[in-house]
Amino acid sequence: MDIHGTDKVFAGSIPELYDTYLVPLLFEPYAADLAARAVSLAPRRVLEIAAGTGVLTRSLARSLPESSAIMATDLNQPMLDRAAAVGTARPLSWRQVDAQQLPFDDASFDLVVCQFGVMFFPDKAGAYAEARRVLAPGGTLLFNVWDRIEENAFAHTVTQALAELFPENPPSFFRRTPHGYHERERVLADLSLGGFSKPAASTTLTVQSRASSADTVAMAYCQGTPMRGELEALGPDALARATLACTGALAERFGAGPLTGQIQALVFSVQA
Repeated sequence: MDIHGTDKVFAGSIPELYDTYLVPLLFEPYAADLAARAVSLAPRRVLEIAAGTGVLTRSLARSLPESSAIMATDLNQPMLDRAAAVGTARPLSWRQVDAQQLPFDDASFDLVVCQFGVMFFPDKAGAYAEARRVLAPGGTLLFNVWDRIEENAFAHTVTQALAELFPENPPSFFRRTPHGYHERERVLADLSLGGFSKPAASTTLTVQSRASSADTVAMAYCQGTPMRGELEALGPDALARATLACTGALAERFGAGPLTGQIQALVFSVQA
């Protein structure tokens, strides 16, 4: 089994678990931030890439006026199915799309926005080039990425617990992928390779993540992300053992619940 290939697999029960556990735990505050930044740009035509189960989409639909048309896309149809099932405050378009090969005309959008998706793109510069191509002159690419794993308390604790549980083959999904693209200069270099010549603005955004219990956080990380595939490849009972071990590690560090931990991300904005 190609372990690294599971990094982009969001299928089976993952979309529902992701939306139920991870969205409120990690993504809602950053979706509100990106939506507020989008409002300040007053875009008429918005393309969201890597929309996932739609947490940012829902925030954009609430925040932007109805005159702003929103096209929400993702590579994984099961994630879009979940997003569409949950719904949005107003009608918008959903479409399965590869961000590295956008099926849209040049200069089709005023804003391309992406929440925690670019880390999963094999060809990041290529995806940026596509975003630039479909942006109208003066349009904006707006996105965020997770900061280093050590600045994200729950992910770091889970990764350490899994390394102790599986010392011969420590699962590395979180360090490798969600938290594997945090170097500011690397992101800026990829934007340049993608054809963005104007200076990019970037900021660090730190918030506190809250959960009702340690087992909720363990379930979110172990069973609601592509980490699940990496764990299941380690044996028939590995997923259950991992979830239990992570629950214990989180409870030891933060308490059984309610618990609070720091999460941190970088936000980038650049004009075409």
